[in-house]
Amino acid sequence: MKRAVFLDRDGVINRAVVRNGKPYPPASLAAFELLPGVVEAVAALRAAGYLIVVTTNQPDVATGKQSREVVDAMHDRLRRALAVDDIRVCFHVDADGCRCRKPLPGMLLEAAREWDIELAASFMVGDRWRDIAAGQAAGCRTLFIDYGYAEPRPEAPDRLVDSLLAASRWILAESGA
Repeated sequence: MKRAVFLDRDGVINRAVVRNGKPYPPASLAAFELLPGVVEAVAALRAAGYLIVVTTNQPDVATGKQSREVVDAMHDRLRRALAVDDIRVCFHVDADGCRCRKPLPGMLLEAAREWDIELAASFMVGDRWRDIAAGQAAGCRTLFIDYGYAEPRPEAPDRLVDSLLAASRWILAESGA
């Protein structure tokens, strides 16, 4: 079985737009900006043999605040910039009750089945409680990038970090890579 690092998108890979203490996705392709250290972090994790799977909630598509075409263009740019193996997207809102929307682990479980991923040997990196809860529900170790958002904090992540680069260094040290 393979090992993976599951990454949330906004706030982990690219800069989130913070309004009133809460993070939001960029509104346009022009505003889609990779965070410092992301290219290096993903390259180091891939070199150590980890699959890189992006798992992102994008409910603005369902609510009409964002178009699917813009989200797809962002993901095309992301694929060109980073060696990611898969991008999983949930376009639903909480009220839809789908199993793929974080904090539920549906995106991680589905990727694990398709990619033959051993979840107990894998990690979830996120900047919101939903990411950490999804990783924990899937059986992954979790790393929380703490930006101090004005929203609930996750319960008992395995590690607090300040960036994806810091998360990648911790993962590599923990796995002996």
